[in-house]
Amino acid sequence: MEIEYIHEPTDLQCGQAVLAMLTGIPVEEVCLILGNERETVLREMKDFLRGHGFSISDRRVQVTEREELPEICLLSLETPRCWHWSLYCGGVFYDPEHGVMDDFPKSGRRYYWTVTTKS
Repeated sequence: MEIEYIHEPTDLQCGQAVLAMLTGIPVEEVCLILGNERETVLREMKDFLRGHGFSISDRRVQVTEREELPEICLLSLETPRCWHWSLYCGGVFYDPEHGVMDDFPKSGRRYYWTVTTKS
């Protein structure tokens, strides 16, 4: 899967930026569909992805090393400022705040949900 990086338009739109990167839908449209321009919750993330032809696991998995990650996953990271959504795909981290990275952004606890692309 090819990802086009999107920087979060505001400090509160990391979730919308992740959804936009995964689906190819512009962030502004993601906000309209969600009815939310602020912080997103897991239920919103899952419902949006499932509504757009993706599968996402129900099981949250704690992770410490990048080698433990599946091919594509939604990440929830405890950063120094807040809890934060990020995306991992094909060995690359696409973080809406910090950019395209080879490893996790600075974070404490880390969790992931496996995402499967539409056929």
